[in-house]
Amino acid sequence: MGFYANRIRPRIIDLACGAAPARPHRERTCAGLRGRVLEIGFGSGRNVPFYPAAVTEVVAIEPLDAAWRLASGRLDGSTVPVERAGLDGQSLPVPAHSCDTALSTWTLCAIPDAGAALREVRRVLKPEGTLHFAEHGLAPDADVRRRQRRLDPVQRAVFGCRLTNPVADLLTGAGFLIREIDVFYEQGAPRPFGAQSVGVAVSP
Repeated sequence: MGFYANRIRPRIIDLACGAAPARPHRERTCAGLRGRVLEIGFGSGRNVPFYPAAVTEVVAIEPLDAAWRLASGRLDGSTVPVERAGLDGQSLPVPAHSCDTALSTWTLCAIPDAGAALREVRRVLKPEGTLHFAEHGLAPDADVRRRQRRLDPVQRAVFGCRLTNPVADLLTGAGFLIREIDVFYEQGAPRPFGAQSVGVAVSP
């Protein structure tokens, strides 16, 4: 990765993901987490303030040192121990069936093989463990999907992520059972960029 991807982009993402509209989605997604939590795409630690009391520790996967440095203040204020355990969501250095729950917020879009990452999350989760997710992806409306496909190269260049992930299909393709999912457009955001999927999936 170059200077922009390693140093500048993490700061842009930190600001974008820290915006006020994201906070209720983070709070909603973190609700129900418990025990040992695997968090892929930890980023700058924006979820840390929303960990519920039932969380005992967090195993964080984050590839970028710059993002991890941005998380330092939030980690210092955390009542939950957080360990940076790995860099690559597609190959987790975590034992099978060792985590109670998992968390992914606006992460799958940036992983080259999101399906492989989700299969790894399933491997790491205990049976009946849950993945709590908030992801942007492919819109429910055909006209918006066409615009997303046109805009996708720009999105990848600037933010390093895709607009066109079929979130539900990725989850079921990796073997998860979707317990709940809410697909909607973020209020105030342009629809190609604001198609959200928030929910919980179970590892059977």
